[in-house]
Amino acid sequence: MNNRIRHIILLVLALTSLQALANSEVKDTIYFYDTWEQILDKSPCAMGLDPLLFTDGYSIVFDFNDRNFNGNVSNQYIAANVGDSIWFVNSRYLQKNFKGNAKDLNNYVPLFYNDKVAYAVTRAKPSFMELMIGEEYSTEIDYYYIDFINRKVLRVTSAALSNLLEDYHDLQMRYEGMKDYKKRYIIEDYFFKYVDRATDDTMRPFILDLTD
Repeated sequence: MNNRIRHIILLVLALTSLQALANSEVKDTIYFYDTWEQILDKSPCAMGLDPLLFTDGYSIVFDFNDRNFNGNVSNQYIAANVGDSIWFVNSRYLQKNFKGNAKDLNNYVPLFYNDKVAYAVTRAKPSFMELMIGEEYSTEIDYYYIDFINRKVLRVTSAALSNLLEDYHDLQMRYEGMKDYKKRYIIEDYFFKYVDRATDDTMRPFILDLTD
């Protein structure tokens, strides 16, 4: 299975699970984390049972019957997870601690990470053509790379991806040599290549080396 297909499958599973979670009548346990060490160790600092869930399919709001706990969910916790593999990052945490495009994100959004790389996804803003035909929401998604080194959240555009690939010149040359390098599917493919290369890079610092 190639890298692109593997990442797409993970993304589809996350978004499908998010929607199913919001429509579920089963009592759910949501685990919360307030440090990256806890996230990487999968050692939650708090948990909540059976919240009301509100989602647009790309972001989610957890509403518990506890005002103080809801305050922590909104303002203190970095991330949340359900089950073994469905993770969300708190956009308020990103907005408070990172520059760049974090302001584009709302509520908790799907999070993908390993010990060296992390990124979030959300619904893309509607394109000009989508607006022209009366579409209120885009059918596309945007990727947001969490740059711990420079303390930025970067929406993965063609320009942002070219900058990321400067660390891996062969990938950068291949990407910039593509005829349709500005198209979404090409950007997505080479972003996943970047994620895999950065993950395997023995010289790259770990997330825990770059966080408090």
